[in-house]
Amino acid sequence: MYLSFDLLSNALVSGLLLGGFYAAVTIGVSISFGMLDIVNIAHPAFIILGSYTAYIANSVFGLDPILSSVVLMPVFYLLGVAIYHIYDMSFERRGDTSIRGLAFFFGVLFITEVALVLVFGVDYRLVDASYDGPSLHLGSVDLPLRLLVPFLVSMALVGTLQIYISRTFIGRAIHAVAQDPSALRLMAADPHRIKRIAFGLSIASASVAGAILIVIQPVEPSIARDYIGRIFAICVMGGLGSFGGTVVAAIILGVMESLTSTFYGPSWSPAVAFGFLLLTLAVRPAGLFGRR
Repeated sequence: MYLSFDLLSNALVSGLLLGGFYAAVTIGVSISFGMLDIVNIAHPAFIILGSYTAYIANSVFGLDPILSSVVLMPVFYLLGVAIYHIYDMSFERRGDTSIRGLAFFFGVLFITEVALVLVFGVDYRLVDASYDGPSLHLGSVDLPLRLLVPFLVSMALVGTLQIYISRTFIGRAIHAVAQDPSALRLMAADPHRIKRIAFGLSIASASVAGAILIVIQPVEPSIARDYIGRIFAICVMGGLGSFGGTVVAAIILGVMESLTSTFYGPSWSPAVAFGFLLLTLAVRPAGLFGRR
């Protein structure tokens, strides 16, 4: 009985920490898809790109992977601005944001993946950090620092973006741009500029999410595909554009996966997690925190 309780408590804590990581990798999609109506299917590729930049900073310069990812966020922001500019000029200004726009991001996904394969090969890469081995012990519960530190950084990332989006003029404009661009123009704000900033922020978040990923597990270029369905599922289940909903949905998914993997085996965890997603959407089609 005690063994089962210890196993359950550790599974719950692991799921909570895993959910924090899922929130970090999803928050960028909550901006691009939830607020801008841009289906950036390539977002996981930018997360893997963030993983490799953290790997280079760590292996070549000996820098902490997460700290280096924060320093490199402006570079990823400019990358996002450039990609949105191409997307905007090629599709959005022409009113063609459906299949061709989606194909554009599929192209970005595969180009990024192929480029990483050509540069780094298909071998798994990992980083060295002072927190990738030790654990904290709270009674019978273990808190691995390689999960705890990413969880805390993830919450800091989501909290910072939430404050920026909710308390600044640009942030409120980002909320408004997908709803009524014409009204935004009356406030002397250019919708295209606002979307460019928002998309840049979404890609900037991928820098930190990628560093968190490579701290948690080794990475290789094609691993981005494993997160496409999971990221969009969390975004939809939380309610499009809701940061709070994203965190709650990510933690629910993380806990569901952890419990299923612990008691029934890892092969069942995706089925149970996505089954819960379908059940949630059947009850609340707009998501947990979405508007009805």
